[in-house]
Amino acid sequence: MPEKASTRDAAIARQGEVMREFMARSVLFQEAVARSGGLNGTDLQAVGLLLSEGPATPGELAARSGLTAGGAVTAMIDRLERAGFVTRTRDETDRRRVIVSAVPETVMARVGHVYGRVAERWNDYLDTLTDEQLDFANELLERAATINREEIETLRDETRGRSPGTPRT
Repeated sequence: MPEKASTRDAAIARQGEVMREFMARSVLFQEAVARSGGLNGTDLQAVGLLLSEGPATPGELAARSGLTAGGAVTAMIDRLERAGFVTRTRDETDRRRVIVSAVPETVMARVGHVYGRVAERWNDYLDTLTDEQLDFANELLERAATINREEIETLRDETRGRSPGTPRT
């Protein structure tokens, strides 16, 4: 019995090492992609959020990205607009509101080839897996993303001086 527990403990410890390496390499990869496209990592992630979650007001983009709603978001949007990655338009129903939208053509032209190359390599690997392995991998990555998202919110709450679990107003 102790042999089995020891093997499981070792496997769990190894998984922690693998996850730390994966997360570090993911951040470094995104930074390298951003630089290849003439951006910084935070700006590229903001464009990614606009692509995946849709257009947003500057305040909404600040909330999605975790930036302050003031000057940091405005400066980021200015940089992205100058580089052609986003556009600003007036809201059709409330002309006082500004809507920021990603420009997919610019994203594809500047960094799409990198993601395409990685997707091709990744898909070649995925083709070697069984359906059950794919289901497990998807569940594992979905769970990791959920835990990361929850921890981001906890860290943001702590930074704002709010106790974890306190309802947001």
